[in-house]
Amino acid sequence: MGRIHKRLRLAKESKCGSSHYLMSKGLSKLKNGVLKVNSSSNKGAASKDSWRSGCCVTGKRQCRKQHEDSSLLKFLALNALELSAPASDALLRSQQMQGSNQAWFQLSGHPDAFAPAGPGTIWKKCSGGDEKAVYEALAGEPELRGITPAYLRHVNYGSQSFIELQDLLFGFRDPHVMDVKLGTRTFLESEVENTVARHDLYLKMVGVDPDAPTEEEHNSQAVTKMRYMQFREQQSSTCSLGFRIEAMKFRGSPPVTDLKRVKSDEEVIDTMSLFLGGRGDVRQRLLARLAEIKNVLDQSVYFKKHEVVGSSILILYDDTKVGAWLIDFAKTREVPEDITLNHRVQWEPGNHEEGFLFGLDNLIKVLGKVPSKSSPPNVTPTKPLALKS
Repeated sequence: MGRIHKRLRLAKESKCGSSHYLMSKGLSKLKNGVLKVNSSSNKGAASKDSWRSGCCVTGKRQCRKQHEDSSLLKFLALNALELSAPASDALLRSQQMQGSNQAWFQLSGHPDAFAPAGPGTIWKKCSGGDEKAVYEALAGEPELRGITPAYLRHVNYGSQSFIELQDLLFGFRDPHVMDVKLGTRTFLESEVENTVARHDLYLKMVGVDPDAPTEEEHNSQAVTKMRYMQFREQQSSTCSLGFRIEAMKFRGSPPVTDLKRVKSDEEVIDTMSLFLGGRGDVRQRLLARLAEIKNVLDQSVYFKKHEVVGSSILILYDDTKVGAWLIDFAKTREVPEDITLNHRVQWEPGNHEEGFLFGLDNLIKVLGKVPSKSSPPNVTPTKPLALKS
């Protein structure tokens, strides 16, 4: 059993171990491996004015924490590029008037990925025109519009280019969030065309597993980009299941992001079980939503002619709503005219297969194995939320 698997087991089987592990991961609301969901009736115990926007206003520290958590949720909602400009002059003035010098959010490796644009929308920075072109194409495919964030427009701000998208978190109240990256290949073929061995990638590899390099690679202290990328994907469930859990966040707790080595079926099921907290109603609605997404993709002509690399399924649920959408199309590319993809066969250089549907098939199978308990009423699946004009 792997390191993560053992820690998850300890969190379930030992009260003391559970407390220590879960507190270290910011999951203090979990008890015996089951997420304790606070219902709206429990919140009623507080005064009417003590809850605003899912944040108890009894102290500035709590509100600041809620803002930071919301910022990280927004990172998970569109885990992608970099953004340094606010969405509008009005927003900038508002931030200055409030005396805020904090960026919209910050997470290692992805500084300031996007900013709020208005009620229910965000701006996301474009790196080149690839993702913009994808969203414009998706907007013209009625069957695909319902499974991705709505695309509104392209915007130039200063010297930077942005796309304005639906904020998938809008309308949810302090939701639980999971980002699941789909596919057996999460890099473009063009990214590994350079066969020059690199010392920096060797150092990254031995930092994860000192025994991973071959004798020849140890002697040269260098590995190719292809070798490193395939090694990295072998550390998680990407190769075996066609998906990996990138990150997740529980209500009122910091995000859990060190999940890329969750690998075996059992480890993945345990992690998803912690995320769902026994909510059988949520599981069933997610299964229905994922089946809907799979059916749409199976029938899509656009999907058959495009490789979808590095994209994710974003899963959200709160006390009353459940939703799942495809996000992040920065590495979606049209394939040559003579190629038609089925997204399930093994990748070989030149065939452009990325295992996207292989991963979605397995995600549905694994989710179906997650144990559940009794279900509270009045939780409904959520289609993409209507945007305010």
